[in-house]
Amino acid sequence: MKHSIMRKWQEARNRLRGATHRAAPVGSFVAKAVGVLGKVNPFRYVKKIDRYIIKKFIGTYFYSIALIISISIVFDINENLAKFSTNNAPLRAIVFDYYANFVPYFANLFSPLFVFIAVIFFTSKLAGNSEIIAMMACGMSFKRLLRPYMISAALISALNFYLGAYVIPQGTVVRHNFESLYKNNRKNTSASNVQLQVGDGVIAYIAQYDNIHKTGYGFSLDKFENKKLVSHMTANIIQYDTISDSRYHWKAINYKIRTLKGMREHITSGMEMDTTVMMEPMDLVFSKGQQETFTSPELKRYISKQKDRGSSNVVQYEVEYHKRIATCFASFILTIIGASLSSRKRKGGMGVYLGIGLALSFSYILLQTVSATFAINANTPPMLAAWIPNILYFFIAYFCYKKAPN
Repeated sequence: MKHSIMRKWQEARNRLRGATHRAAPVGSFVAKAVGVLGKVNPFRYVKKIDRYIIKKFIGTYFYSIALIISISIVFDINENLAKFSTNNAPLRAIVFDYYANFVPYFANLFSPLFVFIAVIFFTSKLAGNSEIIAMMACGMSFKRLLRPYMISAALISALNFYLGAYVIPQGTVVRHNFESLYKNNRKNTSASNVQLQVGDGVIAYIAQYDNIHKTGYGFSLDKFENKKLVSHMTANIIQYDTISDSRYHWKAINYKIRTLKGMREHITSGMEMDTTVMMEPMDLVFSKGQQETFTSPELKRYISKQKDRGSSNVVQYEVEYHKRIATCFASFILTIIGASLSSRKRKGGMGVYLGIGLALSFSYILLQTVSATFAINANTPPMLAAWIPNILYFFIAYFCYKKAPN
């Protein structure tokens, strides 16, 4: 009996050892995987002091936005209240169509300024309370101190790019429609003498176009092959089919088609014909600020399409496309400038350096506007014009960083 119990116990122990040996490779693999994930996990680099600074940065950023935009809304209401009442603008449209899109547009437009103000205010407060001195005394370098600042700037830049590239353009369409109805009371709804390339060797011309009725008058369509005219179509009226399931669907009224084959000519005419012309109403009528109503993918496609057509009216669209990308990097540059200027505890407060910093941030926004104007009116490359402020202020940020306390 005793030997039987001992034998069963040894068999159970051997089975347990075999299971342990078989599980060892699996456990080793899991341990290695956990170790790799731990190394690539970004949160392992975010310490308690980093979370403290990020919280201060993000909180001050949104607080400054709320404060300044609230003041802007008060001034805007005071300026436009008479227009709203004269044009009988409904309260719901004022709140949800105008101001609900007014706030994110201008907040995103002046986001670099808000970033700089947030950095200046909370960093100068940290310096005034000797918190930065304590960090430096514990062996923290200024480069290490900038880590949470850069993380916060990256979060704000990603948010600004997403809003500016995908969300705000849709709201801008609603805001522009409201302004044309109840504020400015005018909108560009017509075009004259429009000529554009709608295909390879295909040129369209419209003498007069009415965007309200989506109707063009004095239409002609010429097709060339090897620089020779092979087809010429004319129509008294051409109207865009807004209810068609397909794009580029037009209806030609009182049309005539001349087909040229060598010395022979074939003429076809009729009262009405459905046709496909590779153009849309948005290609014919241009309004001020139209580039702000496109999302970034739509803007890229529109620029490519207009360049293929030989249109020269694409510079402002290219500037807008590149500016959306360049503005995101402004958060990093102005963050470095603000942190470098305000991280030192100074006798007499931060008045002078705060003034210098605000002057730099305002000059940055001014330079953005000036460079965009040069790109449109002085044939400056659009990409260069959008990046000139960042290139110039990068060297200013580098100089401030070198002069910062270490």
